[in-house]
Amino acid sequence: MQQLMDYHHHSLHSFDSKAVMEDICRQAIKNGVKEMCFTEHFSVNPLAPTYGHMKFDRYFNDIESCLQTFSHKLTIRAGIELCEPHLMKAEYAKTLRPLPLDFIMGSVHNIDNTKLRLFVAEQGAAANACYFEEVYKMVCGADIDVIAHLDLIKRYSHDTIGIYDFNEHRDILHAILKKAIERGIGIEINTSGLRGSLQDTMPSKQILQLYKELGGEILTIGSDSHAAETVGANIADAYELAKECGFKSLFSFERRQARAVDF
Repeated sequence: MQQLMDYHHHSLHSFDSKAVMEDICRQAIKNGVKEMCFTEHFSVNPLAPTYGHMKFDRYFNDIESCLQTFSHKLTIRAGIELCEPHLMKAEYAKTLRPLPLDFIMGSVHNIDNTKLRLFVAEQGAAANACYFEEVYKMVCGADIDVIAHLDLIKRYSHDTIGIYDFNEHRDILHAILKKAIERGIGIEINTSGLRGSLQDTMPSKQILQLYKELGGEILTIGSDSHAAETVGANIADAYELAKECGFKSLFSFERRQARAVDF
């Protein structure tokens, strides 16, 4: 039986979740998850919605408490999801360098300090190219382990202007993935879209296949859940998708060192 790993979960240490870590861990065990990583939102940008919420001392205290209670049944990692980590890099480095983090994800949730949903409403289809260009900038300059939900833009466009055309944006996607591979940065299969009207993973199967064709190996799977009830949601589906795309393993992280875990 496949060892389920959920490498994207939020708790009350994220501004948009009220989930208690202990409840999440308890539910993870019930749901058959063997390894999970908390990936709380964090930004050093005062204009970002995430700014000021995260208190790292409390975060690591809660992680330690969960380790003491659940480590015999669940491997627990301490991660973070950074918003636009290619911007204000010195500020990010100053805060994060001393911390015993296992895993760092990078994401683009805002463009020019405008939230993606509003940016799509303002720019229409042009928002797609702007978004992928911003992801490329992030991959070129940020200190991250994995790109979170690479084509997140479709979460906010699918029910208004429609989902971007893969072939139209193939060149920039190719550039993003090549640069990621070159820098040792992986991607995730984010299953949150399967729980809503999008009904697709982020990124799409086409992007996963391109990543594999280019030689990409580092891959994680995450539910991106913000509630205890959905920890591990659709992770098994993502495992099957990864296999269909030719991947032989997923990766786990400890103190930012990647380790392949074969299917």
